[in-house]
Amino acid sequence: MSGLRNRRDFLTGVAARDQLLDATTAAGNVLLDGLKDLPREPTSGVTIRLATAAMATDFAVILNEALPDDPRQPLRWASEALDVVHLLEDQMSVYRPHTELSQLNRVAASRSVVVEERLFELLRFARDISLETDGCFDPTSGQLISLWRQCRKEVRLPTETEISERLALVGMRHVNFAGQTNPKRERGQSERSPSLALRVSEKSEPSESTIWFDQPGVELNLGSIGKGYALDRAADVLLEHELTEWLLQGGHSSVIARGGHNGLAGWPVGLRNPLLPQRRLGTILLRDQALSTSGTAVQHFRFEGKRYGHIIDPRTGWPTDNMLSVTVLAPTASEADALSTAFFVGGVELAERYCSNHRSVSALLIPPPTGGQRLEPVNLGIPPEQIFWNDE
Repeated sequence: MSGLRNRRDFLTGVAARDQLLDATTAAGNVLLDGLKDLPREPTSGVTIRLATAAMATDFAVILNEALPDDPRQPLRWASEALDVVHLLEDQMSVYRPHTELSQLNRVAASRSVVVEERLFELLRFARDISLETDGCFDPTSGQLISLWRQCRKEVRLPTETEISERLALVGMRHVNFAGQTNPKRERGQSERSPSLALRVSEKSEPSESTIWFDQPGVELNLGSIGKGYALDRAADVLLEHELTEWLLQGGHSSVIARGGHNGLAGWPVGLRNPLLPQRRLGTILLRDQALSTSGTAVQHFRFEGKRYGHIIDPRTGWPTDNMLSVTVLAPTASEADALSTAFFVGGVELAERYCSNHRSVSALLIPPPTGGQRLEPVNLGIPPEQIFWNDE
């Protein structure tokens, strides 16, 4: 609440405009601030940044300094975009028992549930990506995520029995969408999730957005796509108000950009070195695209001398170490978010196949070095004029 209140205070004139000037030009570790060593590499300028905490990270709207004489209107729109993120968290979080997704997980094995229209479409989109990536991205991995989180707290590894039990509940084959036959469904036994500020499903037929599970214990978790979806929905607000130049950031790993910055054809977005996370590997110039990076350099734990990352392979139930990091560029942040996880699990072969079939998607994969510490990134379709490497 304090973040919302601080933004409203600013928008009513409590804080001066110059207090919002971000002279460092950095948005977390995303926007780069020191690129003078490479003459061709793009440099960031002064920005205005509004931020809020949501989904266990920081979301921010970053605008160019050159605003109208009265900047309050675009800043109100930026604040409105951030408010949408909070509403979506209160719809999709599995860590809040009252959310629509939590209620779906609780009852969908026993009865069909009508889901808010846009959430329903997101779940269908997640299903499609799961199928296209051979299950390397799977939103039914909630049980595996919970198991590994518990084991990390208990400082142990899961047993093979625990893994097998959870794997039996993983797979989008367990999730049925409207139009399929549900043998368990009784006449009239349809439950509508509680009303939300974002609900629009009353405008459509309930049968068009019905979901049920084929067995108890199945759990949907949108942790690998929800942040990107929130960025897309926040971007919709800025686009509706015809803002033409901005960058939206969700944590250090997901961004979506529109227009240019500092006289450039896009926004410079930094790439972390996966072996040395405090250093950058290069810069991508992002315009009218979304970008997402998956890696385990920050989130991991060690047990008996071995390192285990937080990205779980839904096919095996164990953390994957195929890649050091994967960066995906796509038209939407939802797609980039999901695919960066899928490519991290599936590796170069999966990424090559997917990108060849989806020309609007490109990727940068960094496998573990075969010898020494020299990284050998695999560039799948990112134009050379869009990527700039650190000379180190």
